[in-house]
Amino acid sequence: MALPFVALAMAGWAASLQAKPDLVILALGDSLTAGYGLTLEDSFPAQLEAALARSGVAARVVNGGVSGDTSAGGLARVDWLLADRPDLVIVALGANDGLRGLEPATTRGNLDAIITRIRATGADVVLAGMRAPPNLGAAYGEAFAALYADLAAKHGIAYYPFFLEGVAANPSLNQDDGIHPTAEGIAIIVENMLPVVNDALTRGGR
Repeated sequence: MALPFVALAMAGWAASLQAKPDLVILALGDSLTAGYGLTLEDSFPAQLEAALARSGVAARVVNGGVSGDTSAGGLARVDWLLADRPDLVIVALGANDGLRGLEPATTRGNLDAIITRIRATGADVVLAGMRAPPNLGAAYGEAFAALYADLAAKHGIAYYPFFLEGVAANPSLNQDDGIHPTAEGIAIIVENMLPVVNDALTRGGR
């Protein structure tokens, strides 16, 4: 009776190996990544993983989002998160820096260090830009937005200009706080970003 059991166990083990995603993607961010106010299934990492699967890409998307996190917080924990040895990291940090009116140069320095550490592991990066609240003034907003494009050019990495493109300021796609997307809003973000993510994976030979 032991032999059939062993055969079934081996078959299950082989099947699990075949089903295991080849790629690991880390989504490093704040509450927008973590899925504030949403179920885990509706969060950005989960919806991105599902969208990649539908496009024929087997990947595990790790949720590295922490609500309230700034670029400094991301820098403080990036080494720990890189222990998962991701193939690609989506860096979506800075929204809270802008909300707090932190100096764009400080945000730039933190993101620069994060990208440098990621690239040192051999992983590729998609940098998602953020925008500062308009009440901080045009000069601050321009400096804040520009730092993302500058860093993408400096490091030669994939760049998605605005994480909340098509969703920000749309009441029907945001929760009652007007800041965090609904599940439908996240679906739009994923749809918009998917080509950039797929391109980054292809460019990395994965």
